[in-house]
Amino acid sequence: IANMPIMFYSDDIATPLGRLHVVVTDDALVRVLFPGEKSSLRHERDPKHPLIIEVKTQLAEYFAGARRIFDLPLFVEGTPFQQKAWKVLLKIPYGKTITYADEAKRLRNADAVRAVGAANGKNPIPVIIPCHRVVPKSGGFGGYSGGEHRKKLLLKLEQHHLALKK
Repeated sequence: IANMPIMFYSDDIATPLGRLHVVVTDDALVRVLFPGEKSSLRHERDPKHPLIIEVKTQLAEYFAGARRIFDLPLFVEGTPFQQKAWKVLLKIPYGKTITYADEAKRLRNADAVRAVGAANGKNPIPVIIPCHRVVPKSGGFGGYSGGEHRKKLLLKLEQHHLALKK
């Protein structure tokens, strides 16, 4: 007996980063893609899918400064190391940054700085799994799958909304 194939649904959302493309199953968010990125998943456009509506609502709240923590079911495929690295990202508070070395230490593997950077670069759900909050110890912004300009924008946006709340 064959397993029922998993269906994937998608839609776009206009954001300050450009049009983000979100892909979900009936149970979880699986991808957030930046403009120009292509999904390898076969999906059908469904702007009325309840989970897509919820993802779009929470992203809009985040960009408006009304949401600091996402409350969405996530499904991320990756190696055991990547899974651990992405879990660390979810614990970085809104508006804060850590270094790649800090992230490696939190994984109890201080020598894994490059591996941490590679894992973050493969994060399939950027913004929501906040890899933009990890920066180099030497300064600057470091790499970002959506481009350094988007990483800067996300960090400035979070700082701006934190300053407004004070």
